[in-house]
Amino acid sequence: MFQEEGLYFVTSRCFQGRLLLRPSAEVNEVVGGVLARAVQQSAGTVRLHAFTFASNHFHLLVWARGAALASFMQYLRSNLSKKVGKLVDWSGGFWERRYSAEPVLDDTALVGRLRYVLAHGVNEGLVEKSAEWPGLTCLPQLLGPARRLFQWFNWTKRWSKRESEDLEGETGRFAEQWAEPVELEVAPLPCWKGLGEEERQRAVRALVEEVEAEARARNKPVLGARAVRAQHPHTRPEHLKRSPRPLGHASTRQALRELREQYRTFVAAFRQATAQWERGNFSASFPLYGRVAQVL
Repeated sequence: MFQEEGLYFVTSRCFQGRLLLRPSAEVNEVVGGVLARAVQQSAGTVRLHAFTFASNHFHLLVWARGAALASFMQYLRSNLSKKVGKLVDWSGGFWERRYSAEPVLDDTALVGRLRYVLAHGVNEGLVEKSAEWPGLTCLPQLLGPARRLFQWFNWTKRWSKRESEDLEGETGRFAEQWAEPVELEVAPLPCWKGLGEEERQRAVRALVEEVEAEARARNKPVLGARAVRAQHPHTRPEHLKRSPRPLGHASTRQALRELREQYRTFVAAFRQATAQWERGNFSASFPLYGRVAQVL
């Protein structure tokens, strides 16, 4: 990240678009626990505003300070790949590529990204209503209590007892004795902080109603939540929608031009510092939050 702090729309996709995050009660619980633990581990440097987990990717809307988002995502994705991978019997690479994190530059764009998150499942023709999506989503927390308890399965504790107990078999990894309650909080959008709880909930309902009305107008059949849950998680879709990720999200072209110029300035400064480093000048000044490999 090349900003001191900011709001980001984050996307991460499963390997080959496979349905490795296909919703189930077990997957949702594990995903919720890992997400809550990742936020907890960030110690206030990452704040979660919205999220949705599709069958083969997920979206987050977060505020992050400096380079904290990189550490947060490393923790989140590595734990999801290990734990969900065990649940769905997948041992290969879990993620397709690096995640994308696009700055969200103004309030209008921020609400637009929230709307995009809430539209998942409905826009794709998978369910008729946002609340029917069987995967993990922030909608219940936006319309009800902002905090929700999940289980974090502490495998470190499990392995510390490996000498005294029989730990063979994958089901043991998700036994109740390794489960620890962890709380996941969804923070209000910064632009809605001045609103009361009921006002924020009305605003969320209005966004959901818009999404569902547009879907009804298209008058197309939906797959349905039961069929979504029945899909095999190893399934590789025949066709994947691929598009270049935008540099950022804004309601004006001017804001995007300024972001692009800021990014170009950052890249130029980083390349210049890297060239000095490679010539042996280890005191070269890198731009804020720029990184270089350590020399051993």
